[in-house]
Amino acid sequence: MSEQKQGPTIKVVFTVSLVLLIGAAIFMAVNRQQQEPSVQLYDHNHIEQLTPGGTGDTDLAKSSKMTLNEVIRIARTWGPVHESWYGKTAPDFVLTDIEGKEHKLSDYRGKDVLIIFWATWCGPCLIEIPHLIALRNRIGQDKLAMLAISSEDPSLVKNFAAKKKLNYTVMVTTGAMSEPYSNVRTIPSSFFIDPEGKIKLATSGLLSLGEIKAILQAE
Repeated sequence: MSEQKQGPTIKVVFTVSLVLLIGAAIFMAVNRQQQEPSVQLYDHNHIEQLTPGGTGDTDLAKSSKMTLNEVIRIARTWGPVHESWYGKTAPDFVLTDIEGKEHKLSDYRGKDVLIIFWATWCGPCLIEIPHLIALRNRIGQDKLAMLAISSEDPSLVKNFAAKKKLNYTVMVTTGAMSEPYSNVRTIPSSFFIDPEGKIKLATSGLLSLGEIKAILQAE
């Protein structure tokens, strides 16, 4: 075969090989994408179980007492945050609720405290509200303090609380709070404070009634 014929033949073989390699790479990438589920912040099937139509008091609340690590391990719509603060005394703060009453965090020593950061426009917060109402109905104020904190206009929050018949303490902050509260980046976010005033767990995401009760009971 002459050199003039060999040149085009080599080019054709090279081009065909390159096309086949590119095609194989595309096929493998598509196949991998189909096999690996995309990462989502919330499990939508689980969120459907947390809608206002139900209490959310699922198997977690009915099962035997779980450890805190076990509760965290099976979480699907929330995750732990601010881990470096666990076991440390929760920094004190004083905030005014929508009725004009001042609340000091340290005044609640001797009982569990649940602090919820939320907003009236937050979709997951709205899904969580019926579970918080149910929690207040099931656990008395002598055992659990519930402090829901919003940074919105006080009159807006007060009207919203009245419309939704919120039965727990609703507060508004108009200024910056100290760490770790100032580190909250997503809502709803919650802090679980034990009776000694130490941070037991901080969460980011949507909590159900059963999950909140399991966290409160966990060691």
